[in-house]
Amino acid sequence: MDAPRTLVSQNKPMGDRGERMAAEHLERAGWTVLARNFRVGHREVDLVARRGEVVAFVEVKTRAGLGYGHPLEAITAKKRREIQFVAQMWVDRHGREGDSYRYDAIAVLLPTGGEPRIEHVEDAWRM
Repeated sequence: MDAPRTLVSQNKPMGDRGERMAAEHLERAGWTVLARNFRVGHREVDLVARRGEVVAFVEVKTRAGLGYGHPLEAITAKKRREIQFVAQMWVDRHGREGDSYRYDAIAVLLPTGGEPRIEHVEDAWRM
């Protein structure tokens, strides 16, 4: 008998779709996506994007609806610290003189039978 699928594995395709949509949204807005799912150990940043001298470390949260709250409410203090840690590793490896860095968040809502909605919050939090 097959093992039951976990909530995480059931939501992964939706999360992957949301990350693709978020990357496309950023590119339409003039950003260049430098990395997707940049990892340091088990921690990761969903997207690293550049526009001019600004590099944004972007957390993407995707939901089918608002039944569990707004997607961005899922970015906890612990998650922000993890993203900041990974972002520092990215800067240490790839940062350039003169760049400025920030943390953005993108909510992707994929309602059944409705149009997808994307909300980009620039400079969503500070270190």
